[in-house]
Amino acid sequence: MKLLTLRQALAASLTVLLCAGPVASFAEVAVIVHPSNSNELNKNYISRIFLGKKKVFPDGSELIAISQDESSPVRDEFVEKVVGKSLSQYRAYWAQLVFTGRGKPPKEVGRDSQVKELVAQNPALIGFIDAAAVDDSVKVVGKF
Repeated sequence: MKLLTLRQALAASLTVLLCAGPVASFAEVAVIVHPSNSNELNKNYISRIFLGKKKVFPDGSELIAISQDESSPVRDEFVEKVVGKSLSQYRAYWAQLVFTGRGKPPKEVGRDSQVKELVAQNPALIGFIDAAAVDDSVKVVGKF
């Protein structure tokens, strides 16, 4: 009888853990630019920016991508949802480009507040933050 109860308890615990996983992820990640930036960007273009394949905005203006630090859960969400890679694939991708001298990854600047502050001050910057952190100091060009 105790064995059956233990099995039921383990099954219930496992079910709770599996169901809780998706709840921990962010609802949306917002890709942000300076409010004066008039460019329209789709998911593919944004992905190519953060893979180092696009160096300018569609209008030809300067573009500098910035990223959150590696410990940021928003970064994990962005890489998976927008870039379409796992975090380990993304790291390996950039390691290869750096090693071969073909690129540098986006500069890591911290978390939501730091990214938002920098983007609000520089029309060339593009970054990503938790959509809940968006305010009038930046313009959203995509939510994912």
